[in-house]
Amino acid sequence: MPDISTKKDELSFEDFKKEVLQDYKIAVTSRECSLLGRREVLTGKAKFGIFGDGKEVPQLAWAKSFKDGDFRSGYYRDQTFMMAIGKLSIEEFFAGLYANTDIEQEPMSAGRQMGGHFMTHSLNEDGSWKNLTKQKNSSADISPTAGQMPRLLGLAQASKVYRAEKNIDSELFSKNGNEIAWGTIGNASTSEGLFWETINAAGVLQVPMVINVWDDDYGISVHARHQTTKENISEILKGFQREEGTNGYEILKVNGWDYPALIEIYQKAEKFAREEHVPVLIHVVELTQPQGHSTSGSHERYKSKERLEWEKENDCNLKMRLWMLENGFATEEELNQLEKDIKKQVRDGKKAAWTAFGKQAKQENKDAIALLTDLANASENKAFIQPLVNELKENSEPLKSVVIATARKALRFVRNENFEAKTKLINWMKDFKTRIQPQYSSHLQSESQWQATQIEAVDPTYDADAKEVDARVILRDNFDKIFENKPETLIFGEDSGEIGDVNQGLEGLQEKYGATRVSDTGIREATILGQGIGMALRGLRPIAEIQYLDYILYALQIMSDDLATTTYRTAGKQKAPLIVRTRGHRLEGIWHSGSPMGGVLNLIRGVHVLVPRNMTKAAGFYNTLLASDEPGLIVECLNGYRLKEKMPSNLGEFNTAIGQVETIKEGSDITLVSYGSTLRIIMQAAKELQELGIDAEVIDVQSLVPFDLNHDIVKSVAKTNRLLVIDEDVPGGASAYILQKIVDEQNAYMHLDSKPQCLSAKAHRPPYGTDGDYFSKPSAEDVFEQVYAIMHECKPNEFPKLM
Repeated sequence: MPDISTKKDELSFEDFKKEVLQDYKIAVTSRECSLLGRREVLTGKAKFGIFGDGKEVPQLAWAKSFKDGDFRSGYYRDQTFMMAIGKLSIEEFFAGLYANTDIEQEPMSAGRQMGGHFMTHSLNEDGSWKNLTKQKNSSADISPTAGQMPRLLGLAQASKVYRAEKNIDSELFSKNGNEIAWGTIGNASTSEGLFWETINAAGVLQVPMVINVWDDDYGISVHARHQTTKENISEILKGFQREEGTNGYEILKVNGWDYPALIEIYQKAEKFAREEHVPVLIHVVELTQPQGHSTSGSHERYKSKERLEWEKENDCNLKMRLWMLENGFATEEELNQLEKDIKKQVRDGKKAAWTAFGKQAKQENKDAIALLTDLANASENKAFIQPLVNELKENSEPLKSVVIATARKALRFVRNENFEAKTKLINWMKDFKTRIQPQYSSHLQSESQWQATQIEAVDPTYDADAKEVDARVILRDNFDKIFENKPETLIFGEDSGEIGDVNQGLEGLQEKYGATRVSDTGIREATILGQGIGMALRGLRPIAEIQYLDYILYALQIMSDDLATTTYRTAGKQKAPLIVRTRGHRLEGIWHSGSPMGGVLNLIRGVHVLVPRNMTKAAGFYNTLLASDEPGLIVECLNGYRLKEKMPSNLGEFNTAIGQVETIKEGSDITLVSYGSTLRIIMQAAKELQELGIDAEVIDVQSLVPFDLNHDIVKSVAKTNRLLVIDEDVPGGASAYILQKIVDEQNAYMHLDSKPQCLSAKAHRPPYGTDGDYFSKPSAEDVFEQVYAIMHECKPNEFPKLM
């Protein structure tokens, strides 16, 4: 569909008339897609439907002000807008509804997200950036309500950075920071904390951001009186209205059915944001939701007859139609014919999308029928296999899962037979999995030439007279080299700027590189993450600092639902190589020592989780990630900043390999596996064990996700035949994850002469103070005694019981 972006005041009446008619065609097309889409769900062809009906007219007006280079961060009601900017066809709409896994036919997510979730492609086939300034852009949607807001902040901040920093090569990403980040959200979702955090942060930062609030008075079945104070989001945000000498917002309000007023409002908002870099909130009111929230229920259950009648009379498409008739843009007959033609186009597009969706499955079904028929004819169990063949023959609209499940069941009946037809079926099944599984599993991580695990390790080098310095100095000077050589990098967080972070790892760098690149933020972890995601989506290399590991919990939903899934949910068409910096390990006190590592690493698959034991290793991880195109979480050891380490001579150049372990002490009796600050305790215990004749091998995991890609730990277990995993996380947390990787995935059980064991923290968090830490987390004595007990079990005479 064509992009209509010409302003009304630049057109003759005839040209404007054509534009209005084209807009109306898009509105009707979008509505027909919603109506027919709901029927497709109710007939079982699609799993779930959530549509943009009732929001068509304001999205047409918005599209006129949306320019090349701009970005959308929206939610699942924006289909009309996507159609209006030429990024969503009828066939693509239905391909998304059916979950077609072909990215060419379903470009919004290759079937990985339900319909109504939209994106544009930022990357070429090889994973390199397209020129984002020459296309209209949409970051990939997520379903969690208001979850799109933090990312919106970063998308807008990128324009501010590109305008301020002239040394960045911005050719593919920005034209002097003139781009706007446009967000959309339903009125009810403005109740979420993520919305308020974003509103406040954008007002402070003064970024070119426009938020559209689509207000239809309901959130699912719950009326606005239960959602919003005064039932009016723009009313209660009046305190954010900018005044002379203050920062803040421009707050605009408009009826969602008033086509000419909407165009004027969006032109006004565009001017504020694009030229002045002022955030704008547009409260679009008196909207409707003709089919209710989704296909999971009927709005007749919770809306009064009066409300339903009001919605019919105030439907934005109907209002636009009446306005067109009143102002001579078309006759009743012309509009009737136009609407009839569009109904047919939508039906035809739906049929084409369904045919395309079923094409692969039907071919697979045909192949399976042939193979299973041969299998049945050659088997003595034909009576059991033939019904499966008949099921596939009767399955007129097959799913790929049905085809392979049927084949797998058939194989059970020939488990004691060997013949050619069975071999052919097995080979077909293996090929099927190789071809089909990636349609649902690929791109959890980058698959480009810049994937982090392909960045080769480069060891730090040392001059003969290398000094031992506080470890935080190594981090600081490595950051200095990064900022000197990579102008697209920037770091931000609580206390990161003026004082150079709480541990002085950024000491003096704001003064050297400026407040745009090394900056303080408010206490607002979710939007710190959002800043990073949005800027990374636009070609910058941000480092978002979360002061302590426990505070990750404030941002965990954004890390899990947005950052971790960006590459996956776009089938490799977008990337957000954000680095999240934090610190933890061996902390004292309930609120600074949760060490929620088990939860973190299982919730953010798609993000590398890196746990360096010292600052040289940490610096190497920053260098590695910045050479890659993937996101990562780096957890620095809080109690390691003042410890002494040798100063490398190749700062900014050495790389710590991701997904590789390091043996820091060789041994022959038992393998001890851990990470981070706990390794210092383990090394102390290993030294004491050595005095009693127990030779422990100590391995530093370094990287929890990915984990030991070379399977080096199992090689150690093959030598020692014993395994103990030590971790400061709670029982069943990261230690259970590590043990599963070693015993199950690496098959270390084959080499074990003793039960593999875990030594973790207690189930509670440590109370404050050194004693609290000692009695809550593994101590050197705990490690010593558990290793000794394992050795006593296998060699009781040599190692008599301690107690």
